[in-house]
Amino acid sequence: MGQKTSPIGFRTGVTLGWQSTWYAPKAMYGEFLVEDQKVRDYVDAKYNRSMPKGAVAKTEIVRTRNEVQVTLHSARPGIVIGPRGGEVDKLREELENLTGRKVSVNVIEIKEPDLNAALVGQAIAEQLGKRASFRRTMKQYCESAMNAGAKGVKIICSGRLAGSEMARQETQKMGSIPLHTLDANVDYAISVARTTYGAIGIKVWIYKGKFGEELTPSLQRRRRPPRRGDEGPAAPRGGRSSREARPARASEGTPTPTPAPAPAAGATDVPVSAEDQAS
Repeated sequence: MGQKTSPIGFRTGVTLGWQSTWYAPKAMYGEFLVEDQKVRDYVDAKYNRSMPKGAVAKTEIVRTRNEVQVTLHSARPGIVIGPRGGEVDKLREELENLTGRKVSVNVIEIKEPDLNAALVGQAIAEQLGKRASFRRTMKQYCESAMNAGAKGVKIICSGRLAGSEMARQETQKMGSIPLHTLDANVDYAISVARTTYGAIGIKVWIYKGKFGEELTPSLQRRRRPPRRGDEGPAAPRGGRSSREARPARASEGTPTPTPAPAPAAGATDVPVSAEDQAS
């Protein structure tokens, strides 16, 4: 028996924030909810379904008493903003006409699109719509996410793959995906590729590591347990191995130098050659 839930909804309110932040009385709750969905559908149709694509992965909505603040997370902020901010002003006017309220629009750039599940799902859907090989496409985006720093990727495509008569499901997985760990930062998204022979559903999971781990890599490096052969805080740094750090042993074939005898009382400091010492 599979007990499955959305990784985003599973973590919302615990380790992830809400995508809509507002308070409403019972009479206005339904109206605000429908309004939020209209805004998201409009942004998705404008920037993800038509050219030029703005690659908007997430739309956050925050309502105050007099204003609706819309934040767009985009991998191509230049297309969303437009020259001299003209596109943002145009979008703000369109959203104000749609909602009938005062709207402000902010745009945030996504630094690494290969680690965003929504963008990966949209890219796979676009490739499948162009009749690309689904296996090669899934493997290609899995490898791209792993190369970008992901610790695990899973992609599932369901439907009439390659135009076959019988619908089926194919899975491509790399690394680990801890779905039951709340501390794990797992990004999840669903996309649909509408092909000539039917719709293909695409699910993408991307595991980026535990929350907060990626912020302190230097501290993790310092807190590692000491290796065998390290000599505490005075151990040499710069990548030298413990064999190079510790003195060579007599059993390793290296002769151990013997200290020269102390000079007798009244003797002068005369340099002594190696042959005289041997004799």
